[in-house]
Amino acid sequence: MSDQLLTPPDDFTAVILQTFRTNGQMITWGDSFAASFGLTSARWQMLGALALSPMALTAPQIAFNMGVTRQGAQKQLNLLLDEELVQKQPNPYHKRSPFYQLTDKGQALYQRIATDWSQHAKEVGQVFSTKELITTLKVLNRISELHETNK
Repeated sequence: MSDQLLTPPDDFTAVILQTFRTNGQMITWGDSFAASFGLTSARWQMLGALALSPMALTAPQIAFNMGVTRQGAQKQLNLLLDEELVQKQPNPYHKRSPFYQLTDKGQALYQRIATDWSQHAKEVGQVFSTKELITTLKVLNRISELHETNK
């Protein structure tokens, strides 16, 4: 893609199209990366949501945090339950929406993949300046805010 600017709507469209392409590439790359740990990128994403949360979460909370559908999150959580990587906890506020948390086995697996991810992020992250990464994050956050559907 050229660095030549078009018009704001065309530039924005170009950003969104590149975001879609990058998302697809990252899912494919993530599936390959996570395969050696017996995971897909979708299940790695669910483990990460739970590992990075200070508390147990419901499927809808995980879905919201990760930008996926509740049904998609629930499908992956059910697979992780079958593998004994996550466990359900009762939710006193909603009987049909339990809390999920990592099991010891899930925590250990997440730590293994996080270690490898950290090394990859360090290597790839060196290609960009801190300013570039902060600007990218700000722009993506703002795009997300402007398109929030749960308002």
